[in-house]
Amino acid sequence: MKAWTVAALGEPRDVLELAERPSPEPGPGQVHVRVRATAANFPDVLMIKGLYQVKPPLPFVPGVEVCGDVIAVGAGVQHVQPGHRVAGMAAVPHGGFAEEALLDATATMPVPDGIPDEAAASLTIAYQTGWFGLHRRAHLQEGEWLLVHAAAGGVGSAAVQLGKAAGARVIGVVGGPDKAEVARRLGCDAVIERRSEDVVARVKEITEGHGADVVYDPVGGAAYQQSTKCIAFEGRIVVVGFASGDIPAPALNHALVKNYSILGLHWGLYASKDPRSLLACHQELARLLATGAIAPLVSERVPLEDLPDALSRLGAGDTTGRVVLTP
Repeated sequence: MKAWTVAALGEPRDVLELAERPSPEPGPGQVHVRVRATAANFPDVLMIKGLYQVKPPLPFVPGVEVCGDVIAVGAGVQHVQPGHRVAGMAAVPHGGFAEEALLDATATMPVPDGIPDEAAASLTIAYQTGWFGLHRRAHLQEGEWLLVHAAAGGVGSAAVQLGKAAGARVIGVVGGPDKAEVARRLGCDAVIERRSEDVVARVKEITEGHGADVVYDPVGGAAYQQSTKCIAFEGRIVVVGFASGDIPAPALNHALVKNYSILGLHWGLYASKDPRSLLACHQELARLLATGAIAPLVSERVPLEDLPDALSRLGAGDTTGRVVLTP
């Protein structure tokens, strides 16, 4: 099979190599799939650079979010069988930027009929992260103000749609006019262009001084600092990631004085700490998808050969929505 392999760490354009590899064999608790689609994620870029918390041994095949057809299952796997179309998390080093991959069974679910492959591949990380962040961690309520940083990106666009589905009023922060238009199409009630507008002042203006009840922050850095200045009384800041590359150091005295909460979200922990919750979340997301309440924004469908360029653009923040590899 063909697979993109990382033999040395660095920029995707520089280190990814397309090579023939043997088909992987599923171990206990693993699912072997023929890949239909793999969604690109910021963690893929970080993993290739060696900057992600998960550091697979070299060489490895990246690509963590996959939709495919089951070829075989390992010992102990019963909920999916050969022939099923499934979506889930890859068991790197046998990732999804290839013609075949291995998935972790605990995070692999059947895909209902009628859901396109690209949407199924995009439904795991961004939407499950959004669902757990907004509902399990922040307990978002109908009518609350939700502020989403990087609202036109893969993670942010999912949070916008999930916030609207929950009845929240959503403010999207974006980095330019083109991304502002994407955020409006996603359903944002208001959009702030961070490069030309004062984010804090605009949030206060939009909410008539109330502030954001929930902030969804996959960016960190200046975005986090802005959030602390426009958070509402008893507001909740959900820390999802640090796409800016700047990990802020929270001033806990400020959180005390303003009476807000800082909530960390590591979605990957649910697979080991509460795996049943992943199935419940998947079922809810499938229901929302079937009713049209959410719809993954797939902005690009990339053939296998063009992956390095796509990942480099994603890492630089030059993409919107989801970029999906289609072997």
